[in-house]
Amino acid sequence: MKRSKFCPNCGSMNIKWINPQMWSIWQCWDCGYQGAVVIEDKELADEIRKKFLEKIKDEENESGSDSDDE
Repeated sequence: MKRSKFCPNCGSMNIKWINPQMWSIWQCWDCGYQGAVVIEDKELADEIRKKFLEKIKDEENESGSDSDDE
């Protein structure tokens, strides 16, 4: 059974080894995370993903309201 890997920053499955010779370094192609830690727990990854997307949405809303002030 193949284990899925998830980004610890955004919960994405779009995470790959940067270089196969450096197998301990991962990069997320969604958020840019680079590091040795990955998550294999789908429930935890889903929770991280939900919080990450909420944070992005909040940041977009804040940046949209900043332009209204000008």
